[in-house]
Amino acid sequence: MKMTPGKLWGLRRLADDDGRFKMVAVDQRPPIKDLVRAARGTSDASYKDVAEVKRLLVEELAPHSTAALLDPHYAYPIAIDAVSPRRGLLMTLEDSVFDETARGRRSTEIDSWSVDKIRRIGADAVKVLAWYRPDADPAVNEHQQQFVARIGDACKRYDIPYLFELLVYSFPGEDQHTSGYVEQAAKRADHVIESVETFSDPTYGIDVFKLESPIPAAEVPDPQREDSPATRRAQDLFDELDRASSVPWVMLSAGAGTAACTRILT
Repeated sequence: MKMTPGKLWGLRRLADDDGRFKMVAVDQRPPIKDLVRAARGTSDASYKDVAEVKRLLVEELAPHSTAALLDPHYAYPIAIDAVSPRRGLLMTLEDSVFDETARGRRSTEIDSWSVDKIRRIGADAVKVLAWYRPDADPAVNEHQQQFVARIGDACKRYDIPYLFELLVYSFPGEDQHTSGYVEQAAKRADHVIESVETFSDPTYGIDVFKLESPIPAAEVPDPQREDSPATRRAQDLFDELDRASSVPWVMLSAGAGTAACTRILT
């Protein structure tokens, strides 16, 4: 794939000498707040507690990684000094708070945060998560597409890599609906694949996808059983996912356990 010098250099900064990404993500907000609330037995998580958890994660994991993904509210202020300049730096741009409607979610950027600022603090790449379902309200999908494209245009302008995380989700009233992310046990592979096809259009300017499995993690069969119809069907779906993407992609764990995640990656 053709790439501008700034984007290429940024991706090289995120990888090791062999070109492998070993990035640690510490940009989570609601999930870490949930852990703090549970540990404290409180209804809210203090800024100090959340920030200190992120500091601990960076101190313990960043030395073993090629790059660290931070958020501007908690992780960057308290832990940027713990990230070695020999490691890459990604910054997240999407607000963890989104607009929930009956037929879809609308994402937005973090207030007073931009690709311009991410570039000016010396980060090597921009990361964005967007919720998407092909069967959402057309107005919601148009909003999501404009959101992704707007950031893509800015990444092109500032010549910085754009890493894009794409997640399907449940509508209010559907099984497993939650304000956070829980992998849908009944998610449809065609929703995942069609979403990737949509954002593979070069107009969105995405350089690397962060994708979820087209099959719920608990249902991915043993990849060693190559003669199994279920295994062949699963491989076909992962092949479709790969064909749908026009750029390199990495696989998300979606909160799966070690055994399930190993099956997905195999």
